[in-house]
Amino acid sequence: MRHVLFLLLLATPGTIAFGQNKALDKKLKGFDAYVASVMHDWSVPGVSVAIVYKNKIVLSKGYGYRDKEKKLPVTPQTLFAIGSCTKAFTAAGLCLLEDEGKLELDKPVRDYLPDFKLQDDYVSANLTSRDLLCHRSGLPRHDLLWYGAPFSRRELYERLQYLEPSKPFRTAYQYQNLMFMVAGMVAGQVTHQSWEDFTRDRFLIPLEMTSTNFSVNDLQQARDFATGYSLQNDTVKVIPYMNIDALGPAGAINSSADDMSHWLVALINGGRYKGKKVLSENSIRQLQTPTMTTPVEVPVRYDESFYNSYGLGWVITSYRGHVRVDHGGNIDGFSASTCFLPKDSIGVVVLSNMNGTPLPAIVRSQVLDRMLGLPLTDWNGRLLADENKNKDLQARVKKEEDDLHRVKDTKPSHPLAAFAGKFEHPAYGVVEITAEGNSLKADLHGLKTDLAHYHYDVFQATGKKYFQSEKFQFITGLDGSIDAIHIRLEPSVKDIEFKRKLQLLDVAAPTLANYTGDYDFGGQVARVYIKELTKLYLFVPGQPEYELAATKPNEFKIKILEGFQVRFEVDATGKANELVSIQPNGTFRAKRK
Repeated sequence: MRHVLFLLLLATPGTIAFGQNKALDKKLKGFDAYVASVMHDWSVPGVSVAIVYKNKIVLSKGYGYRDKEKKLPVTPQTLFAIGSCTKAFTAAGLCLLEDEGKLELDKPVRDYLPDFKLQDDYVSANLTSRDLLCHRSGLPRHDLLWYGAPFSRRELYERLQYLEPSKPFRTAYQYQNLMFMVAGMVAGQVTHQSWEDFTRDRFLIPLEMTSTNFSVNDLQQARDFATGYSLQNDTVKVIPYMNIDALGPAGAINSSADDMSHWLVALINGGRYKGKKVLSENSIRQLQTPTMTTPVEVPVRYDESFYNSYGLGWVITSYRGHVRVDHGGNIDGFSASTCFLPKDSIGVVVLSNMNGTPLPAIVRSQVLDRMLGLPLTDWNGRLLADENKNKDLQARVKKEEDDLHRVKDTKPSHPLAAFAGKFEHPAYGVVEITAEGNSLKADLHGLKTDLAHYHYDVFQATGKKYFQSEKFQFITGLDGSIDAIHIRLEPSVKDIEFKRKLQLLDVAAPTLANYTGDYDFGGQVARVYIKELTKLYLFVPGQPEYELAATKPNEFKIKILEGFQVRFEVDATGKANELVSIQPNGTFRAKRK
């Protein structure tokens, strides 16, 4: 109880309409104590809340700490990462451009980005901006392509063609951050600006969102910004900021309760803020028009809730009989909720500096109950009960699954050193495996974990932060070496295959000359020769010429043929006397003529 009271003392005064409207005073009586209690229950260091009613900001207030260690309080101006609440700005931007006749939401993306390419040619040619904004591309999340990755926005865009879809085009809602990135690129192409500059010019400046920015790099330069935290073994710990600049249009905005309240005023007042038209009523209507149904529990668990649909950058549902438009946001160390009730002219934003917490949704629902004058629902108690039950259940199910599938008392087929190396996927990039003592370690563009032997050539991630007990299945190639790794990075498609990235050798021209000549395969003569001084080629009659790439001394791979290798047997002087062709269908020898 002392902890709750302490948090109450840290409620930072902000813009409050108390005293001006006795009905509002009554509705929000005890709200500060409620927020403090929920923060205590979910171990959240800091929260900022703004409430809008009609065209007025009736509350904008900070609670707790933006920096727990330094005891710096949250204020209404404290910047938090808002994560996927960013998507609403990206969607609004495209609607605005359609109103201005600069694009059409139902025209193919290729009309604006001619080189847009997904794995499926039909989808590549027909996917529209509207498809991007309502998550119906057929692609599942594939989040580990971008999360923590060093790739630029352009590089992520170019890698989309290598991602496997899991559903037919336009048949299912599947949340997809990368498609919102593409939507931002469409806006940039049409306006000849970056998405960031376009969003700043058309929304942040007219809405007087003066503190809002687009990068955690800029966040940390601000006067008043929050540190991100996570709950690890029941202890609140600082976690590093995650830079997602490349994915910006899907989730990189940082904002404050004060700034976000201006956005809400525009959304519930026909696109106007302080008399300025920021968005048309048609655009706002499009944003909140249901486009795709989302997966839900049937029947709905709670009477207050309803089935969800997705518009353009917003979730549309009913809350206790009132139309609710909202979106959550989560990125390392931060959780957020932005919500408005269009028919009731109520808006709420809740920002927090705790990773993956339901607190923003809990506080949002409390605000809605109060503002609508409804009996208060104990969402906090319900979700606490669910959390405790689910935590125990998930741990038990995971252990049972591991025990069921594990074959005991097996050993790897190779020494651990043979599993080490770099393995590459054309979209996800490189995962590096290192052998240290009696264990393996994995590193996928900075996401690291130890690997423990599971059975045979399967190892299991043991890191708590990344990969979460995922299995790494090592595959032996035809030559007997570890050739690939299969990892279930996206559960709804086949395991992602990372092929060993061979470290090619530079071979001096005089050494290459030792391999040149004619080789007789029992009547069929192949020729080995040099081009461009340092490139070795193999020509077999009736086939194209093949460039050879050195992988080991006297050993080469055929560059364009998977699984084809060439080894030269040499004499004491280093001169080749025999060529050994190692192919998927056998090994063939040819004597030098």
